[in-house]
Amino acid sequence: MKTNKTKKIDRIDRNILTILQQEGRISYTELADRVGLSTTPCMERVKRLERDGIITGYRATVNPERLNYNLLVFVEIALSYQSPDAFERFSHAVRTLPYVMECHLVSGDADYLLKARLHDMSQYRELLGDMLLTLPGVKNSKSYIVMEEIKEESTLPVEISG
Repeated sequence: MKTNKTKKIDRIDRNILTILQQEGRISYTELADRVGLSTTPCMERVKRLERDGIITGYRATVNPERLNYNLLVFVEIALSYQSPDAFERFSHAVRTLPYVMECHLVSGDADYLLKARLHDMSQYRELLGDMLLTLPGVKNSKSYIVMEEIKEESTLPVEISG
């Protein structure tokens, strides 16, 4: 169970987080050696970081091109009206869509910003016309087709906070 009272993160915790973000399959023995601890205290720190909700999971990073997901698209979605109910209906519906990797409620001209990975332009047309534009409350959309990926990072810099 996550708790609101988390232990302050120290230098060793930051090192653990940095290493695990880059090498999630590292053994506890190797991790402990790299952060200067014995295995048991290192495991206890990792378990605490998981319990406190700082580490939320582990996953493999997959090369999208190797699975033929060659098209990266960002889509702005504007709703017809803004209300808690409208946001909830849209949020619930968008979670079920394939290919949508991220969805963020944003400020500005649009209400949502989505990130999608697809095989090709025809699949994007299907996603936009048959799925996104039919979601509850959608007024319009604006798409950005990525021509070149300059940087995509999934690791956070682990710095001393506050």
